Amino acid sequence: MDLIKEIEQGQLRTDLPELEIGSYVRVHVNIKEGNRERVQVFEGTIISKKGTSSRETVTVRRVSYGVGVERVFPIHSPIINKIEIVRKGKVRRAKLYYLRERVGKGAKVKEKI
Repeated sequence: MDLIKEIEQGQLRTDLPELEIGSYVRVHVNIKEGNRERVQVFEGTIISKKGTSSRETVTVRRVSYGVGVERVFPIHSPIINKIEIVRKGKVRRAKLYYLRERVGKGAKVKEKI
């Protein structure tokens, strides 16, 4: 087991900010289309965090043209270019799955001051 932990420690990224549930983030993702590469930005609220060490993932949700879109990002993956925290959210839950049923202002998370 120590050998696995050593290998995972080498794959962890140290340039990422402290991600919290309810935070509004901007995730810059490397997209490969044929022989071209570009950076695409996915902006939304973190509704869940899962896993530990190199298997840690976050689920980011946004509403685009009236349709809720969720994406799961492996935090330590090389496809993640960078993650910016736009604003921190004030929440009292570990998972914000209840936001899926909310629409409009009810789907907003209060800002932490």
